[in-house]
Amino acid sequence: MTFEQIYKDIKTLKIQGATNVAKFGLKALKLKFDAPSIKKIQSARPTEPCLINAIKFAKETDVDTAFAYLSNMQKRTVLVGAIIIKNKQNVFTHCHSSTIVDSLKSAKDHKKKFKVYNTETRPLLQGRKTAKELARAKIKVEHYVDSAADEAIKNSDIVLLGADFITKDGDVYNKIGSYSISELAKKHKKPLYIITNSWKYSNKSLKIEKRDPKEIWDTNSENIKINNPAFEKIPRQNISKIVCELGALKPRKFLRKVHKTYPWIK
Repeated sequence: MTFEQIYKDIKTLKIQGATNVAKFGLKALKLKFDAPSIKKIQSARPTEPCLINAIKFAKETDVDTAFAYLSNMQKRTVLVGAIIIKNKQNVFTHCHSSTIVDSLKSAKDHKKKFKVYNTETRPLLQGRKTAKELARAKIKVEHYVDSAADEAIKNSDIVLLGADFITKDGDVYNKIGSYSISELAKKHKKPLYIITNSWKYSNKSLKIEKRDPKEIWDTNSENIKINNPAFEKIPRQNISKIVCELGALKPRKFLRKVHKTYPWIK
């Protein structure tokens, strides 16, 4: 792939999942590692701190070292995530997270039997990608429309969500719909785990990305305005633990460990 193709695929969401975005961003910078190229790759997905932090680490070391470190972080996170998943559980998830998919596959490889409930995740239907990947791994999936999340969560034992952005307060931004899911998990007394590597952390504020309205509905009516926010906040009070390469941690403990382990993340 060329630099321009990777940039385009990141910007148009053909490349999905914050960790995958960071990895492909590093692959692009392996091809062109200069200030304008770095700025361009960052601009393709400005709300992804994993991408920003990976580039920071690459500038301090080199692209290959950053890619290897991120890959190892991912492997450790998946191992911790697989431990969270217990035998004979029903697991709920939303959208598409490569880390969650890999954690579920790892749990299956450890002979755990479970079923996954997931939502289609409009408007781009990333949940179908999750369902297909799990089905190929011979993991049973029950697929729901987004508005049926209450029914799915009620019948689940745990809720697993990914993260695009973790704030300095321990709140998490994830795909739109995640806040409602966190409230439903609380209502049904189901533990909610955020499974992600810790490079999703940033102490900066996040401006919610507004996606193209045509992703929802290509209408020309002057009396209809389409709103298409990409993310929303899950308050830390709704989160049982953040599961990452540093362990399965309560949000405040997660923040302390990140600050100690990666003091260069700003």
